[in-house]
Amino acid sequence: MKITILTLFPDMFDGFTGQSIIKRALAKNLVEVAIVNIRDFTLDKYGRVDTPPIGGGAGLVMKAQPLHDAINATKATATHTILLSPRGRPFRQDDAVRLAKMEHVQFVCGHYEGIDERINEYVSETISLGDFVMTGGEIAAMAMADAVIRLLPDVIEKDSLAEESFTTDLLEYPQYTEPAEFMGQKVPDILYCGNHEAIAKWRQLMRLVVTREKRPDLFAKYTLTRADQRLLHDHDNGVTPTWLSAALEKGKRFIKGK
Repeated sequence: MKITILTLFPDMFDGFTGQSIIKRALAKNLVEVAIVNIRDFTLDKYGRVDTPPIGGGAGLVMKAQPLHDAINATKATATHTILLSPRGRPFRQDDAVRLAKMEHVQFVCGHYEGIDERINEYVSETISLGDFVMTGGEIAAMAMADAVIRLLPDVIEKDSLAEESFTTDLLEYPQYTEPAEFMGQKVPDILYCGNHEAIAKWRQLMRLVVTREKRPDLFAKYTLTRADQRLLHDHDNGVTPTWLSAALEKGKRFIKGK
């Protein structure tokens, strides 16, 4: 896959491409990331890429010509061009999954007070990072590119992606590390019982409970299975289900040695 990012500030992406998972993905040739300077395409004799808006108003607006030429110079037949703008709908995990299946995604970073309206004709869709305003689209491009790249084959192990937040409209279950007790807070005994089926049920219950509490909007969209309904019913009514008590009883020797 190729990701092209059109920006007025290419230096902002040095850290993005040179660190962590993105750096390793690039080194393994699992993805190609091209950072393109929009300024290189201006035909203005003074090198300008922005001017005051026609009709008056505050700030500067990015000119159509350099944007148009940059978009067309770096796009191919299969390219999907995304304009990053507060006008776009908010980016979601579903978008990351969809874009990760494409051959070439091109992000266009807006800046200043916006872009010439006529550029909208040359983009495939408009997306925002959320319902807030930033100084430009660069940070949004990094966030979206990161979300896409990590979904590409062999970038991250499949098991690590299976139960992540937002993959099924549920948040991820709580995670713990050693020691078993820290500042008076203990790791739940179920995680030491050695019964992987019981642990999986507990984790699903935690995903349901955490999502219902932290993101009721996501929980409202999630379709509860019968198993989910039983898990929540027992939890909400203070009932210890048979599968949990049996797992804890059988795993006593593991729990004592934690």
